[in-house]
Order: sequence, then structure tokens, then C-alpha cells
Amino acid sequence: MSGTVRWGVLATGGIATTFAEDLRSMPDTEVVAVASRTDASAQAFAERFGIPRAYGSWAALAADDEVDVVYVATPHSAHREAAALCLEAGKHVLCEKAFTLNAREADELVKLARDRGLFLMEAMWTYCNPVIRRMTELVRDGAIGEIRTVQADFGLAGPFGPEHRLRDRALGGGALLDLGVYPVSFAQLLLGEPDRVQADAVLSPEGVDLHTAMLLGWSEAGASALLNCSLVADTPQTAAVTGTKGRIEFPRGFFYPERFVLHRPGREPEEFTAGSAGGAGTGGLRGMQFEQAEVVRALRAGETESPLVPLDGSLAVMRTLDAVRDRIGVRYAADGITQE
Repeated sequence: MSGTVRWGVLATGGIATTFAEDLRSMPDTEVVAVASRTDASAQAFAERFGIPRAYGSWAALAADDEVDVVYVATPHSAHREAAALCLEAGKHVLCEKAFTLNAREADELVKLARDRGLFLMEAMWTYCNPVIRRMTELVRDGAIGEIRTVQADFGLAGPFGPEHRLRDRALGGGALLDLGVYPVSFAQLLLGEPDRVQADAVLSPEGVDLHTAMLLGWSEAGASALLNCSLVADTPQTAAVTGTKGRIEFPRGFFYPERFVLHRPGREPEEFTAGSAGGAGTGGLRGMQFEQAEVVRALRAGETESPLVPLDGSLAVMRTLDAVRDRIGVRYAADGITQE
């Protein structure tokens, strides 16, 4: 693919707005179409961002021959339907996280993309962040020795009423899929898929998790991760990785970090930032632009998945999220299991 990469945006909520705002200043890219379930919503979004075509149906966007890649920004409950619709129409897809409601749906999307030879990526912007990439380089090079523990949390105080989408089980509500996906993805970026999963949660009357604590274990690596997510508590939103020779600490906002500190015995703490001499530069990018740039790079290289956000990694995260939900008793209609 050469020339301008033409994006379609499917859905018009807050995350789609942020995506469109960040894409405005990306070189050689543009949003050429937007779709919503209603014409009014699509038209309002198009007018706000100067998008030439607005559709009141997802199918119309998927059928637009002038769209190269679609950003799926619906609630997770619709990710499988929306992404599959676009893939079946021959469109490349960037799909928001959590990738789907469960691992079965995620596997269906991955198989469809691979069968069609199309690009598919979960929008795990954290993995594309240059500070996170620098951290993984240091860990891989042995800067902190062998990993023993990972700690990460993401909680919001709310309040989120029963009518809010985060409390709506039909929309895949709960802390785990919306917020917990970040700590889980952070741990699995470093250690891969765990072989032990323990969890405890407080559930809402609607049957979604308001707060979930997870303990993941990796027997072969001799490592464990303590992770938390919450819709009822403003947690520190920090992360730390401890190894046999040191530790790495991220301040608040670890899932979109601007810096981290490396601590090693007998040495002064070392701070790494996106623009530091020892780190990867930002190239002037911000926020979602890192994942947008990775999609564009992959498409122009003819790749069908990103090495930064590999599909097998996204599937592994979904399997862990499924295991956590099994432990805490959260079920969705897509699971095919009736919740008591």
C-alpha cells in the first residue's frame, strides 16, 4: 500500500473521538468515512472532523471501496460482529480492546483475517508506546535479571450508575474487560500466558465485576503477577517489574507512560523517557498516534499483523480474561452460559 492510508471509523463514542483527533495530524493518513447505527450520529461526527462520508449503517462503511482500514470503536460486545463484517468485506481492521468478549470470538476473528490475508490488530496502544518498547528492550537484555514479580493496577472511582455501559452486562460491562485488560496485557507482554490464574471480585447487582484482584503465575519462569482493576476505587494506576538484579517502576498512568525508573543495586536510579538519549524517540507522536503509525507501517510493508501487537498475544490475553471471569463468576450471553 502506498500513498494516503484511508481510514473508516466505525462508531462515534468517546474513544472514536480521541482516535479521530489524534489522526488529524498524522502524515499521509485521513478519515474518509464514519459509520454509526444512526444517520444523525454519523453526520454529527463527520461534520465535527470534516469527514466526507457518513453512514447510518456499519455495512455501508464496510462496502465503501475508498476505505482501506477500519477502526472499530464500539463497546466490546459488538467487536466481533463489527470487525467480522469489515474483514468479510475485504477491509483491514484495527479493533479496540478488549479484543472481543471472549477467546472464542477472538479466535474467530483471527482465523477470518488469516484466511482472507487481511491485517488485523487489537488496539493495545500501550504496546506501541516508545517508553514501553524501551522497557521491554531493557528487560530482554537482562537489565533486571530474571523477572520474579509484576504489579499493576487500573481503577476508577466512578461513580458509575446501573445505567452506565460499564455496568451493563449486555455490553460486556465490568472492570475486567474495560480496565483490567491493561494490567493483564502488561504482565503478559513480559511473561507470556500464565499457567495459573486465581481471582477474587466484588460483583454488581447486574452481574458484572466492580472490582477484581488477580494473581497470575508462571511455573517455568518462577514468576507471579498481582493485578487489580476497579470501577469503585481510584487506584494508583502504577506498575512495577521486579527481577533478580533490579526493578522497573512506572508512575501513574503506566498504560500510556511518559517515563519509568530503573533501579539496580549499587547504582543511581536511571530515568528513561520517550525522548531521552537512552530511549526511543517519539517522532513527534502522541497518544493513539503510536498505534496508528504502527498500522500504517504494517500496511505499507504488506504485513497482515503487527510484531508489536501480535494476534497470538491478543488471543492469549483473552484466554486469561476468560479464566478470570470463570473464577469470579461473570458471564456474558456470548459465552453461551446462563448466569445464575
